[in-house]
Amino acid sequence: MAACGTDRLGSRWLLAVLCLLGGSSRAQDSAMEEIVTEKQVEASHRQDTVNLLIFILLLTLTILTIWLFKHRRFRFLHETGLATIYGLIVGVVLRYGIHVPSDVNNVTESCELQTSPATLIMNVSGKFYEYTLKGEISPKELNNVQDNEMLRKVTFDTEVFFNILLPPIIFYAGYSLKRRHFFRNLGSILAYAFLGTAISCCVIGSLIYGCVKLMQVTGTLTGNFYFTDCLFFGAIISATDPVTVLAIFHELQVDVDMYALLFGESVLNDAVAIVLSSSIGAYRPAGENTHTFDITAMLKSVGIFLGIFSGSFAMGAATGVVTALISKFTKLREFPLLETGLFFLMSWSTFLLAEACGYTGVVAVLFCGITQAHYTYNNLSTESQLRTKQLFELLNFLAENFIFSYMGLALFTFQNHIFNPTFIVGAFIAVFLGRAANIYPLSFLLNLGRRNKIRANFQHMMMFAGLRGAMAFALAFRDTATYARQMMFSTTLLIVFFTVWVFGGGTTAMLSCLNIRVGVDADHDQMGVPENERRSTKTESAWLFRLWYNFDHNYLKPLLTHSGPPLTATLPSCCGPIARCLTSPQAYENQEQLKDDDDSDLILNDGDISLTYGDSTVSTDPVTSNSSRRGVGNSSEDAIDRELASGDHELIIRGTRLVMEECEPPVSLQVTRRPSPM
Repeated sequence: MAACGTDRLGSRWLLAVLCLLGGSSRAQDSAMEEIVTEKQVEASHRQDTVNLLIFILLLTLTILTIWLFKHRRFRFLHETGLATIYGLIVGVVLRYGIHVPSDVNNVTESCELQTSPATLIMNVSGKFYEYTLKGEISPKELNNVQDNEMLRKVTFDTEVFFNILLPPIIFYAGYSLKRRHFFRNLGSILAYAFLGTAISCCVIGSLIYGCVKLMQVTGTLTGNFYFTDCLFFGAIISATDPVTVLAIFHELQVDVDMYALLFGESVLNDAVAIVLSSSIGAYRPAGENTHTFDITAMLKSVGIFLGIFSGSFAMGAATGVVTALISKFTKLREFPLLETGLFFLMSWSTFLLAEACGYTGVVAVLFCGITQAHYTYNNLSTESQLRTKQLFELLNFLAENFIFSYMGLALFTFQNHIFNPTFIVGAFIAVFLGRAANIYPLSFLLNLGRRNKIRANFQHMMMFAGLRGAMAFALAFRDTATYARQMMFSTTLLIVFFTVWVFGGGTTAMLSCLNIRVGVDADHDQMGVPENERRSTKTESAWLFRLWYNFDHNYLKPLLTHSGPPLTATLPSCCGPIARCLTSPQAYENQEQLKDDDDSDLILNDGDISLTYGDSTVSTDPVTSNSSRRGVGNSSEDAIDRELASGDHELIIRGTRLVMEECEPPVSLQVTRRPSPM
């Protein structure tokens, strides 16, 4: 019995010792696992830091080379072309020059699943781990997982492009818009941007569809490529980005109408292209085959296009109006740093708000920029005006060059490229024919109604300047999940490189070949033009703007800014309480200042234009001579011009513009005094 008790006691001690050893072993394993995890996190952090450092060095090298080119006056290669070349060099080094040793801890397990889940929960020895889907790996690349991981880390998420890099580029395009020349060519710009982009999309899509059919016949098409995919490619590749050409235009001071047509088209063209691509992506016919033609689905897509564009436009304009009201009725101008911060956040949030509501952020932030420049900018302090312009100009420069650097990098780091020679050649031909179908027929039709014709050399230059850039790349890069989208992305990269290097580099030579004027001073461009031609040109080109200019000047400007006449002078007397509530004290100061200076306020009446200041009406004398009437007409037209010129050659008195014209003939004015509203 004693021996039996001793054996039992020994067994218990042995079990206790084994449990202690097992617990100690598990504790050691857990500690080792934590150490390994910490090392992996630290290594990942260092890798991410190196990746960002690569892009910073690329931008630094680009800036230094830009300085060298400007110092030596080299114009054969623009900064965006340099950025792509440097990106290509770094991409080659990362792809073929750096090899990361494989990690012995990497384990390849196979399991049969019908779909690829975005998140996977794994049970490893009783512990549950969450794994996130990073992308598809080719079977032949299973042994190069570490290299793939390095390349994947320098491949940014598409949301980074759309939410971080694109907003400042698009906003700056609207915020820096030259409104005077833009509105003088508004009808033509709208025709090129809306109708021209739709024509280009249809032409490119049809030609690409024929190319796809040829690939099917020759057996070089190994995946699905539907007609909707062809139209989608036509939409994204129709987004022009002539940043290279426009930079050279600005430097050489090219003809202002040429610049306005090209810049205005490119600004609105991006917005139209992205909404058009979204509406094509929403095309879903009823039935099992979702790629057949269905009139109901097509009309629904057209409705989606109109709804998204109008909704995005309204949201962008509304955000700009809210910012203008905040800056007007608060005293943020006393704190320029806070004022600039609010302006920046409200402008950027427009993009995110539109995307969150299912609209297009590009359209919203573009029209937000135009609204901010037209209204909010007048309410900002002088320091904030300078800060906002410089801030968004800097962000635009860095973001644009970053994207072009990344394009060069993506040619070698993107792991799912599909380069099909037939598709590439067909795409190049389709792009050029689509651009020609956009420019030449529309120019012919527009010239039927324009007195200031779009000359043939202008048309050739617009055809030549149809470069593809950041927007086409971003739209193609946003979705690369299918065979068709991967082929589109690879081909888009080649088209962007070719147009930026060849067309961008040949801009100066093409200007000389087409005999397009350079060295043109925009403010004195009309000095040598005959008087009657100046008047007819302005009346013809600004008629769309004139439809709403009177309403804007007498009601919107006074409501949203401190400039213009007080609302108490422009609204009916029955609206007196509301007018006094919405009119800022500074507007009354402007009115009193004008009274002290002249004892009367101005209104200019010439056809459609009626400018009202204070409680006085000044009109032209109908019995004056022809020369006097001609002077009045020119004065009111120039008033519109200067209103659009954002303060050039104007006298600013406490927020109210007084147009000073030295060369105008004397005008007989009839002053009618109106009683001030109570």
